Amino acid sequence: MTFERTLLASALAAASLFALTACDGDDGAAGVDGAGQAISLERVGRSHSQGFNVAGAEIVDFHAGSKRIFTVNANSGTVDVFNAADVTTLAAPTQTINVRQMLVDNGDAASTAVIGNANSVSAKGNLVAVAIEANPKTDNGWVLFLNATTLAYVDAVAVGALPDMVTFTPDGSKAIVANEGEPDEGYSIDPEGSISVINTGTFAVTHIGFSAFNAGGARNSELPMTKMLIGGINATVAQSLEPEYITVRADGAEAYVSLQENNAVAVVNLASNAITKIIGLGFKNHALPGNELDASQRDGVNLRNWPVMGIYMPDSVASFSYAGRTYLVTANEGDSREDWLNPLADGTACTSSGYYFDGGECKDELELRNLGDSDFTAGAALTGLDTDSTLGRLRMSYHATKIMNGGTSINTVYAYGARSFSIWDAASGEQVFDSANDFERITAQRYGALFNQDHNGSLTGDRRSNSKGPEPEAIAVGRINGHTYAFVGLERMGGIMVYDVSNPFAPAFVQYVNDRDATRAPDAAAVAAGTDLGPESIRFVSAADSPNGKPLLVVGSEVSGTTSVYEVRITDLRD
Repeated sequence: MTFERTLLASALAAASLFALTACDGDDGAAGVDGAGQAISLERVGRSHSQGFNVAGAEIVDFHAGSKRIFTVNANSGTVDVFNAADVTTLAAPTQTINVRQMLVDNGDAASTAVIGNANSVSAKGNLVAVAIEANPKTDNGWVLFLNATTLAYVDAVAVGALPDMVTFTPDGSKAIVANEGEPDEGYSIDPEGSISVINTGTFAVTHIGFSAFNAGGARNSELPMTKMLIGGINATVAQSLEPEYITVRADGAEAYVSLQENNAVAVVNLASNAITKIIGLGFKNHALPGNELDASQRDGVNLRNWPVMGIYMPDSVASFSYAGRTYLVTANEGDSREDWLNPLADGTACTSSGYYFDGGECKDELELRNLGDSDFTAGAALTGLDTDSTLGRLRMSYHATKIMNGGTSINTVYAYGARSFSIWDAASGEQVFDSANDFERITAQRYGALFNQDHNGSLTGDRRSNSKGPEPEAIAVGRINGHTYAFVGLERMGGIMVYDVSNPFAPAFVQYVNDRDATRAPDAAAVAAGTDLGPESIRFVSAADSPNGKPLLVVGSEVSGTTSVYEVRITDLRD
């Protein structure tokens, strides 16, 4: 162990000690109910949904009343239902619901051919909601409501294009939908992103759009353009904004919707069903001490400071309260528009929209070593950094780098994601905490040269260092005996990072658990032997709702196609 890693181990131990002894009350005030508490995660149940790299086990939820786990398998258009009365004997699904056929059978769609993927599931009260995209995805999709007890059809509501996430308000009176509105490949059709609010008593729906923020619109001047991104091919602001994930304030008054590709969060007033504001998240400075990253997949463990700004671009977002204020917790994954840009054959449209055209494809993902092939000119800060062991292979956003440098002379690279989780004041938009370089340092300490692996393909360490590293994707928060914890899933490396965030200004690392055998290739055999790959979503189940009276985490792992249950073990250090 190097001296640097020894220091890291000592720091983590100290952080863990703080996490075990900190205390708070129901809203972050001082209290004795959580004092001296230690927690740890242990996987106690696991089931295959559809198999390795097939249809995924993307989004999960738990329904306390029926003691069931619901898991969306996107590509298959189905929802798996698990009996979770005894989570230690989690077996095959007791039922698989074909939501495509259900829409057709109840007259909501003409045929299954016009129905696409099932993207999200949420359970509340006596309803289960499933977000389902159309085929093609640029058409308007649906939210299907099921009876949580009988699993029978209740209703279906037409929403916007590509409903990617659905969740209920805490009282269950509304279902909120993030309609991502992704373009088709090549940008021949680019629907507007939107948010739908469904009254679960009447199933009436209100659609909330972003057209007022378009150029020339009444609210365009409100956009925090120095902290967010507007992209796409000849796209309006409304077409560029792509709602991804939703969290709702504890009192149900506001929803917070991540706009991942735009590096922003939309705040929605749920009384008026209107957008209050759009918060730009800004950028993470990897040149600062503590924000080191590994920029190349060909240099082993090499965490250093670089002239790089990370674009947070969060996927999942959660929320909690502290001292009367609401805080957002984001998993800073990063995302590009590359898949939709590449097929575009119109070089003029590509370059006029701020992307790079190489004669055959429109691109946003470029590497520093490609600068000679683009219209960039490396400035003094980047001189000599275009090698394999420096920044040469780091995947950057051409679009963001060009815009934020104010032209083609480049001294700072803008890269996808921040390799961290962050906490933000929901009212002010101020960042109050970021986990800095923790995720890469902790995984490097545990796995050495095998850190930053991918979740499929060959057994290769360092493979993702040039592209978002461990890639935090899933996030959930839960309250246990007066403590608030954040659970962050690392999509590529796998596993869950646990932090005590009871005080959002001073979170403390608690544990990293990863049920992945990092010494074997990520494949079907590894999954059969117990490896989970690609955690896509996490649901916290409180002790009050849990079938065994213990707090639980339910994790859907997309690549392994597994649904796993972790028990949160609690030790009272005062005994």
